[in-house]
Amino acid sequence: MTRQAYQLNITQPKHPICQDRVMSLEFQSALWPTTSQLVDGQLVIGGLTVTQIAAEYGTPAYLLDEADFKARATGFRDAFEPWQVYYAGKAFLCRAVARWAADCGLGVDVCSLGELTVALRAGVDPARIGLHGNNKSDEELRTAVDSGVGRIVVDASDEIDRLEAICGASPIRVLVRVTPDVQAHTHAHVQTAVADQKFGFALGDGSALAALRRLDSVPGIDLLGVHCHIGSQILDHVGYDLAIARLMGLLAQFRDATGHELPECDLGGGFGIAYTKADQPPGVAELASRLHDVAQQQNKAAGLAPLRWSVEPGRAIVGPAMVALYTVGVVKPVHLPDGVRTYVAVDGGMSDNPRPALYQAEYSAWLANRASTSGPVRCRVVGKHCETGDILVFDADLPGDIHPGDLIAVPASGAYQRAMASNYNGSLRPPVIGLRDGRGSVLMRRETLDDLLALAVWRCA
Repeated sequence: MTRQAYQLNITQPKHPICQDRVMSLEFQSALWPTTSQLVDGQLVIGGLTVTQIAAEYGTPAYLLDEADFKARATGFRDAFEPWQVYYAGKAFLCRAVARWAADCGLGVDVCSLGELTVALRAGVDPARIGLHGNNKSDEELRTAVDSGVGRIVVDASDEIDRLEAICGASPIRVLVRVTPDVQAHTHAHVQTAVADQKFGFALGDGSALAALRRLDSVPGIDLLGVHCHIGSQILDHVGYDLAIARLMGLLAQFRDATGHELPECDLGGGFGIAYTKADQPPGVAELASRLHDVAQQQNKAAGLAPLRWSVEPGRAIVGPAMVALYTVGVVKPVHLPDGVRTYVAVDGGMSDNPRPALYQAEYSAWLANRASTSGPVRCRVVGKHCETGDILVFDADLPGDIHPGDLIAVPASGAYQRAMASNYNGSLRPPVIGLRDGRGSVLMRRETLDDLLALAVWRCA
C-alpha cells in the first residue's frame, strides 16, 4: 500500500457561513504522521486501521506513530548538528517517549519533579537531562542535584538562594534564563520572552547580567551560559534572529565585566507545526541552516569565541506524530440567521484537549472510518462537557452524512493535549497507543473509575 491523497471538491451554493467559497474535503498528507494512508476510505496509521484501533482500545484515544516520532527526532538531531537537541518533555512525556528520544541521541528537557522522575525511570542518562521551572521547589532542586542532571536552568533570584544552600562537593551546572523582550509572532498566552511575564531574568533592566555575575561568584556553581525561550508555535525565524543577537550582546557584557567568557547558549524551542492546511512551517533543515548562520554571524560580531549551542523542540517532534481519535455521539444541525452550522459531538473534549478553550488553537478533523460521497458541510466538532467553550475544532468541513458511530480523527495532536488532560466532569484521561508495523501497544493506559475514586479520601461517621 502506498501513501495517497483523497480529494473531493464540490462547489457549494452561496451560503453566508461558507463565505461563498469552494469547499473541499482533502486529505492533507502534511498534517498526518508519515505512515498515514487512506485505504478504501479508512485512515491507516502504523499499519492499523482506525476501526481496528477503536475496537481494540476504545475511544477517545491518542495514537502515536513510533516511526514518525523517531524520524522527526533524528531529523532534528542531524539537521542541527553539532548543536545539542533536547526533547522538551512538557509537550508530551511518558517513559516510552523519553526512551525513544534518548535512543535517538537527544537529551530530555523537564520542568517538574514528575517529568524528571519519568525521564530517570525511563533510563535517560541524567547528564543529558535539563531541569526548567519558574518556581522550583527545594525537593525538585535536591532531586536534580542528587541525580546528577546535566544542567539546571535558573529562573529567579530566590532560586539562586536555594541553590547556594544545597551546594556540595559536586558542582551544580546551571544556565541563566534570560528574557530578551522579543515578541514572537504567536498567541499572547504562549509568548514567553516579553518583559511583562513570569519567566527568567529581564535583559533590559540589568537583571540578567546581575544574575550571571552573582552565579559566577558562588562556590559550587558551574555557570555554563544563557538560555531563552521566546514562545510556542512560531512559524518564522525573525524572533529567533533577534533573540540570538541580544543574547550575544549579554554574553559580551559579561565578558567585559568579568574578564572571561561563558561557553554555552540554549535558544529554547517553540518551533511551529501545521495544524491546518493554512499553516506553513519551515522545514527542519531550512530552520537549522538559518539559525546556524545567524548564530555564527552574531557570535563573530560580538567578538566571542565559538559557543556550544542547543535547542529544545518538543511540539515539532511529537505534535505531528500523534492523532486524536474520537467516536461521534450526536450530530445536531443548528439553524442560525446566516445559515446552518452542524455540531458534531464526540466522546472527548476539553478534558483531553484544552488548547482551543485556552487560546483558540485551530485544528483539522477527518471522517476516518469510511469513504463518503456526500458533499461537505460546515461543522463544529465539540466535546461532551458542560461548557459552551468545549470545542475541539471550530470549523471543520465534514461529509454531510456524518452520523453517530463514525470515527473522527484530529491530526497534529501530540503536543500539549494529553499532557494537559484533566478529570473535568469526572472524565477519564484517554490512553496513548503506540503504533508500529501493524502492531499497537499501550504506552499510557486509559484511566478507570477506580483511579478516579482512589484519589478521594473520605470517612464514614
